[in-house]
Amino acid sequence: MNIEALISKAAGEAVKALYGMDATEKMLQLQKTRSEFEGNLTLVVFPFVKAAKKSPEQTAQEIGEYLTANCAAVEKFNVVKGFLNLSVGDGAWLQLLDAIDKDERFGMKQVTDESPLVMIEYSSPNTNKPLHLGHVRNNLLGWSLAQIMEANGNKVVKTNIVNDRGIHICKSMLAWLKYGNGETPETSGKKGDHLIGDYYVAFDKHYREEVKELVAQGMDEEKAKQEAPLIKEAHEMLVKWENNDPEVRALWEKMNNWVYAGFDETYKKMGVSFDKIYYESQTYLKGKAKVEEGLAKGLFERHEDNSVWADLTNEGLDQKLLLRSDGTSVYMTQDIGTAEMRFKDYPIDKMIYVVGNEQNYHFQVLSILLDRLGFKWGKELTHFSYGMVELPNGKMKSREGTVVDADDLMALMVEDAYKTSMELGKFDDMTEEERREIARVVGMGALKYFILKVDARKNMLFNPEESIDFNGNTGPFIQYTYARIRSILRKAEAEGLKPANAQVDLAEKEVELVQKMNEFGAAVEQAGKDYSPSGIANYCYELTKVFNQFYHDYSILNEPDEQKKAVRLMLAKNVAKIIKNGMSLLGIEVPERM
Repeated sequence: MNIEALISKAAGEAVKALYGMDATEKMLQLQKTRSEFEGNLTLVVFPFVKAAKKSPEQTAQEIGEYLTANCAAVEKFNVVKGFLNLSVGDGAWLQLLDAIDKDERFGMKQVTDESPLVMIEYSSPNTNKPLHLGHVRNNLLGWSLAQIMEANGNKVVKTNIVNDRGIHICKSMLAWLKYGNGETPETSGKKGDHLIGDYYVAFDKHYREEVKELVAQGMDEEKAKQEAPLIKEAHEMLVKWENNDPEVRALWEKMNNWVYAGFDETYKKMGVSFDKIYYESQTYLKGKAKVEEGLAKGLFERHEDNSVWADLTNEGLDQKLLLRSDGTSVYMTQDIGTAEMRFKDYPIDKMIYVVGNEQNYHFQVLSILLDRLGFKWGKELTHFSYGMVELPNGKMKSREGTVVDADDLMALMVEDAYKTSMELGKFDDMTEEERREIARVVGMGALKYFILKVDARKNMLFNPEESIDFNGNTGPFIQYTYARIRSILRKAEAEGLKPANAQVDLAEKEVELVQKMNEFGAAVEQAGKDYSPSGIANYCYELTKVFNQFYHDYSILNEPDEQKKAVRLMLAKNVAKIIKNGMSLLGIEVPERM
């Protein structure tokens, strides 16, 4: 039992013994004592004043006296109005340090056969373009959320739905047929997803020219957009695809495979993966069948033009189209089909969709529809809605080819990390291979941390220069602290010194460090409740800051008292362990040296 739980239990016993009151867990919550007051933990006594029939000060005094007499962890106390500030004895802190040291996964729960199954969907790329900065935020949030849910004792299935069909895919295919001259990833030397993305941009360029020409001939712009030969051909290709035309299907398969090979390379660099990948080309027919089934049960209605709708007016929403008049499906139908396939594949207890906030309404509707169709998790599905990533020079547009490509961004970050480390002299005694590997770890850590430290719900401005800084709230700052601790521990080992616990008097900064380490479990739990990787990022930063303040004030290897030295090595070892475990929840590696 940790110190907070121990004192909280004793405070409950105090209130019962003194005032005959059964205090609830909520009433007995302890908080960290504010820095301007003496003490480590504070109990607010106002909830007990009525039962005590005494002033807040008297009530706090009596509970404090009871705790110092009956709870071994409480050494002394002081009262400030209705606040009881408790000082924890060194023995209790050292006992806690021992418990932290013995648990390699301190602060994280075990997954068992009885654990609930959480499925997390993230990435959801289109096969007509490479992954860009927006996808980077999505993938990093999805991967981190999966690690956090697992650390909270859930079984996790990481899943991806690939948007591999539709008009946008046909645009790339048509442009490749018209302007590609049989170009392949091998002949062009380009990754497959980049090659296909180029043809998506080419389609838009030629299409705009056609529209401009028709407008110049006197046609209305909206009509010109529909009548342009290219868009008509793309629609014809889509109909052929829907009708299983062998030539169109063969081309579609060939080009999609180029894209998948490119995606796999990007995911590997990013350090993310999936347990199961679904494809819209396989789910949309299932969705149509599920909608027809709902129609037969009277859950949906067919309009005169043959289209199928869900009436959501009773839920305060509007009517939602599920099948067009020509029988073709919409995104909502595909999501229903994907849900149907997943529900058959896994015993899902909780479903989390990691999708940008522009889709908030879509998921509100999907939740209602899945619930109507009998999916047990439909009503409780979670849309982990996140904000957009913008750049200092504005928004991104794929059609115009102005997006920040994920591969280019990752390469830039690694290169910047290499240059910065060289300039700071951090690479002086390393081989070129070591330098490149550390630059990869630091560059990717900088990128991931900069994105994940921001509250996911907020729009964010990504600035690569700011992210690679060895000071401040950045990935490299935390990684550098970890590497510094590992260096201290290696030197200690070379000198035959070992981290160990001993009955010593702890300095204030040492107590603060144990207390901060102890908060890791609460940070993991809160991040799981809030679906918040930023909570873990900020905890890692706070722990790193507390360690650096301690290290600034106290020597570890030059401490003359051997017992104190052993305890400080134990403190350092466990800070490093928690930093490593915390950063791994964000998908960030930490280097052994920097």
